[in-house]
This record gives sequence, structure tokens and C-alpha cells, in this order.
Amino acid sequence: MEKIKIATTPEMVENVYSKLEKNISVYRKTVNRPLTLTEKILACHLEENFLKKILDSEANYVFLHPDRVALQDVTGQMVMLQFMQTVLKSATLPTTIHCDHLIQARTEGKSDTKLAIYENNEVYKFLESAASKYGVGFWKPGAGIIHQVILENYAFPGGLMIGTDSHTPNAGGLGMLAIGVGGVDAAETMAGMPWELLYPKRIGVYLKGEMDGWTSAKDVILYVAGELSVSGGTNSIIEYFGPGTKSISCTGKATITNMGAEIGATCSIFPYDERMELYLKSTGRKEIAELANKYKEHLTADPDIEKNPDKYFDKIMEIDLSKLEPHVVGPHTPDLARPISKLADDVKNNNYLDNISVALIGSCTNSSYEDMSRAASLAKQAQSKGIKAKIPLLVTPGSEQIRATIERDGQIDSLKSIGATVLANACGPCIGQWHRPELKKGEQNTIVTSYNRNFPGRNDGKRETMNFIASPEMVIALALGGNLSFNPLDDSLTASDGKTFKLDPPERAPDVPDRGFVDAEDVYISPSSNPDAVQVLIDPNSERLQKLEPFDAWNGEDLSALHVMIKAKGKCTTDHISPAGPWLRLRGHLDKLSDNLLLGAVNAFNDQVGQAKNILSNEIESCAQIARQYKKENISWVIVGDDNYGEGSSREHAAMTPRFLGCSAVIAKSFARIHETNLKKQGILALTFGNPKDYGKIHEDDQISISQLNEIAPGKPVECNILHADKTSEKIVLNHSYNGLQIEWFKAGSAMNFLRKKQN
Repeated sequence: MEKIKIATTPEMVENVYSKLEKNISVYRKTVNRPLTLTEKILACHLEENFLKKILDSEANYVFLHPDRVALQDVTGQMVMLQFMQTVLKSATLPTTIHCDHLIQARTEGKSDTKLAIYENNEVYKFLESAASKYGVGFWKPGAGIIHQVILENYAFPGGLMIGTDSHTPNAGGLGMLAIGVGGVDAAETMAGMPWELLYPKRIGVYLKGEMDGWTSAKDVILYVAGELSVSGGTNSIIEYFGPGTKSISCTGKATITNMGAEIGATCSIFPYDERMELYLKSTGRKEIAELANKYKEHLTADPDIEKNPDKYFDKIMEIDLSKLEPHVVGPHTPDLARPISKLADDVKNNNYLDNISVALIGSCTNSSYEDMSRAASLAKQAQSKGIKAKIPLLVTPGSEQIRATIERDGQIDSLKSIGATVLANACGPCIGQWHRPELKKGEQNTIVTSYNRNFPGRNDGKRETMNFIASPEMVIALALGGNLSFNPLDDSLTASDGKTFKLDPPERAPDVPDRGFVDAEDVYISPSSNPDAVQVLIDPNSERLQKLEPFDAWNGEDLSALHVMIKAKGKCTTDHISPAGPWLRLRGHLDKLSDNLLLGAVNAFNDQVGQAKNILSNEIESCAQIARQYKKENISWVIVGDDNYGEGSSREHAAMTPRFLGCSAVIAKSFARIHETNLKKQGILALTFGNPKDYGKIHEDDQISISQLNEIAPGKPVECNILHADKTSEKIVLNHSYNGLQIEWFKAGSAMNFLRKKQN
């Protein structure tokens, strides 16, 4: 087999564009109408038989062939362990691993990275050896956050990528459909299987005008999140169009598409333009920019789309960028949005803690050259007045390329002049990898970040921490003010000489550095040229890594007398089902990781977090403890979920740990897209209430039976019997979204079992 090239080469891109041109022509004839950009890129990557179908009405699921796969070091462990089960010798398409999630923020970047390499050495060695053996590129710890590195090196307009991280859509800023998936999806695609996707709806966001002053690209997505909510984009691709798109830099577009994950969108996309061309050329991809220019008509929507958007999108939003105010969202959810002018009133009316404890900027969402330059312009103003941030200010560069460039050009010095500490080129506090010994247990505090996600416990593992999200420049301003109620557009600061002054809006910043980016050194390892000689390093006595054993196949019988483990109340994200923070280190060891089962979920039966009633002892215990006892006694159980169950990250562990401990089904009012797929992939029945009010019928001591599974078929509901403790019972109907292939996964016990059986 020919060795797969990891780099996005001009030859690869030209092949994609040739197929793009051909498939658009075929699909246009099928639907006989103009096409959105989303439809064009999907058509390019569809299996051929789907091109003759009107997909909006004739297909629920489609099969696609992505151009590449991206893995981060936490989810990548399980992907590589699953890929090893396929017994293939090499990945069949370009794949990279990025070591960004396991570096904990403690003091500063260099020392934190060094400590992480020491603490996680066995994991890094496993990933490096597995990558070397199976033809996968390996980005070292300190190289940068997966999404920023992808944008700098691999993303290209019109491409399709899947990644095992929910913020994979970051690459949409460069005109690529980039979609977060579970690990099994990635492993199967690496093995040469087509990737299955629920055919998405289309949300169009029309942008007009141009931002100025304090408003930035971040404010676009914060506003959209406020309008659509955390589930408003579910099973939809958000396509930005209109003249306003050209006023936003490539990296600004990436900020917007990155945070589309916070509203449940499959991904988001911008049309190709001169700002993308500039970024490609500035990052050493001139030939790809020239190819994109050649095929530009296929990398934008057809002209009639903008003229008559109502005809081609399921939902339309319009934003006048010239009237958009800076926004702040939070706490505890990314869709609680308001303009900065209303934040002070919200603080007062809701009794939010006004004093800010820490301010943080950067991450994969907002650490571009433009972002850091605008933040630095405010720091220079503060420095000239002799003042510093009133609170700790932490900076997380998105990549070594960015860090080295802003060090050369002085932005880091400007930020340090007001008290900033530069952390590692890694996710750090954005994902819970943040050591905060200064906080007392249960101590409420407020932080402001330019990150993307703010669920309770997300950043520091403390549910009491309230995270408010804003643009980097707004975070800097709030750090200088010291409290949430400070509005830099209206309020004044006091200089070192006692005089008051107002901050000027941040200076316009270049998209890319005039002197070019600094090339990062010693950050990447290519796969071995002699893979047969490479041994994958897994210590059988490891506390961090564990070879996977296949789950049991379905026994062909209905599910009877399932006990209710927990009835999740309200928001139950993947962070609640399988928390990150200190648990990240165990993501390669399924048994040990399973001790975090439902640790953050609020139980509707007792309003306790992570605690449930053990039917064997009648005691309230942790869900993990109960599940292990049930597993020992061969007692199967079920999780009951609320709306949008499993929103948040793409971590498949939130499906694997329940499966490992004996969960047979999850019944919810509705599911987040990625988590629903992950449940299906791991052999757990993912079911929804036919009537959402039936959620209220399930009690703590009930036994749940799910019947007619021998007759399970696409679109056909299943029957559920609820047996109450008083021996009364009632029947309800449960729906599902399984197609024929997914039913086979269930019967085989998992998608990986099915794949392995098919290969044999």
C-alpha cells in the first residue's frame, strides 16, 4: 500500500477540487436548483450513490469520505487503542495526533510543559509509538492546541475533516467542513470505512456591515449563541454569507466557527475570500491559495443563495456588524448572552459576584496574531498610565508558532508589563487543566475568559466558579477594571498619577504579521519509514493505559427489569457524565476512568450531584460505586436524561464508561448529536420519550423493560414498560433514530465489533 502523505499537499487539494467540480455538476442536476456552500462540500465527499438523491427529503444518513482525521492526546488514546483492534497496518488517510490536553496550568508555560512531559511520559510514548507504527503524524507537547495547529498547517477551503474534539469546526474559518466526532468514528474512518453523518439542516447567517471599535469576531458568535441557545444548532450546519463575511479575518472566522460547537451545530462554514487567501500564503501555502482561487466559484455559495436565502436555508439570521455591541456570556452556559452595556445590571439583579478573581485570554478560540495584537494595544495604554491588571491575568497561546511570533513582535512583553503570566501552548484552564490551590473548597468566585466553554466545573473543577466569556480585548479591559460591572466603553480607570482616563478602543490589528510567522522548531515527528520494527509501548501493569476488550454482543432478548441509575435533571453535559480535570490522565484506562461515572450529574430524585440510591443496600452512594456492584451482580441499568442530554465535548468516554459498567440504555427527552452517535457506537440503546412529559413518570425505584427489540427497525418506535415499586405499571412509547447499519452495531455489541466481524 502506498504510504499516506500527512501534509496537505497541492496534489491532494487539486484532487479534491477536481472531484468537487464533478460532483457539484451531478448533484446540481439532481436537485435542479442553486446550491449552498455546505451542499457543495458535502456533495464533493459523498459516496456516489447519494448524488442521485435529493438529500433533504430522501436521506436521513449519508456516507462521506473525509480528507483527513485529527486526534488530540486525550481522546486519541482511545482512538489508537480501538484502531489497533482492527489489526490494520496503517491509517488509510492523513491523520495527526496533537498533545495539547494533558498539560496542566500551574505556574508558567515552560515549567508546566516540562512537568507534563514527565508526568504523562508513558501516555506520550504510547501515542508517539502508535503514531510511528500506524502512519500517523505526531505533534509533541508544547507544539500547540490541535485546532490552531490544524488551521496553520492542514486546513484548506472545500475540504472535509473529522476530529475527536468538539471544537474541530475551528477549521471552518478557512472554508473547511470540519466536524467533531467520537473516537470510534475516527478509528473506522482511519480504517478506510466511509463516515456516516445524519444529513444536516442548514442555518444561514447573513452578515452585513463592518465591525469597529470594541466589537470583534468573538461578539458575532456570542450574539448567535444567545439567539439560538445551546441546542439551537443541533444537527445543523451554520453557513455564514453576505458582504460582512469579507470584513472578518480568517482567524476571526475561525473563532466564530470554533464556538459553533456551543450551540450544538454539526459545524460552521465561511465562503472562501481574500482574507483566507492571505492567511494561506502567510502560513506557507501559496500553491493551495492559488488552487483555491482557480476553483473559487465552487468554494462559495451560488449567487442566488444570497439573493433568496429563505429558499435554501431552514433558518435565517441577519446581523448588522456595524451595530453589533461587544457581548459577554455566562455564567455556567454559553448562551446566556447580553451586551456589555447590560452586564452591570445583570450582576446586580442576579447577585453575581462582582469582583473578578482571574482573567484568562487565548486558547484555540482566541489566540490569533490579530487577537493578541488587539489585547496588547490595551496593555500598552495601561502601561502608559502606569497601571496593571488588578487581578491575575493568564495568557494561553494557541501554538508555538503564535507564541514565538508574538514574543518576537512584542505583544507578550506588552501583556507582561501589566502583570500577565504566559502559560503553555496547550488547552490548560479551558478544559479543566488548571491548578488553583488558592481557592478554598466551596469558595465562590468569578473568572472572565476568552475561551469557548463555561459549564460548571469546566475550567478548574470547581462548580462554584462562575465563568463569563468575552473577547480577549474585553477580558483585558475587565482585568484592568477588576470587576464584572466595569464597562470600558463608559467607565473610567485611575492612572498612577491619580487622574482618571477611559480606555480607547483596541487598535485595528493586522490579520497576519508583516514579517511573517516564526517557524516552530522541533514540534513534529513523522511516522516511521519501517513501521514493522516499531513496537507500540503499553505496560501491562500501567495505571494510565489499558488494552481494550470487546463489549459483549446483544443476546437477542428484550431488556427486562432495568434499574434506574439516575434521572438527570437539567443540563447534563459530557463534562457531567465523564468529567475532565484530574480524570484526563486516565482516559486511556477505561476501568479506572469509569470511577468518574456521572460524577457531575444532578439527580432529579434527590437533587444531589453524582449520587444515587443503591437498590442492593438502600443507601445513597456514588453512581460509580453502585454501577460496580450492579455489574458484579449482573444487574443491568438505565440512565434517564433531560433535554439535549450529552451536550458539550465529543468525548466518547461518556458513552464507554456507562457501557463498561453495565448500562444498557439511555432514555432522554433529546440528545446532543455527537453523544447520541457515541452511545450507538458503543452498543448502548439511545432512546427518546415519544412524549417528553413521560420523563415525569419515571420514579427512583422503578424497573424499566424495553420490548420488541427483535423487531427494531428504522423509524419504528419501541415499547417501554415502567414497573413501579407499588407493583403498578404503565406503558410508554420510545423513539429512536437508528438506521439499518446502526441497528447492526447494536446487535454486534458495538460498532467496532461489527467492523471487526465484517473484516473477518
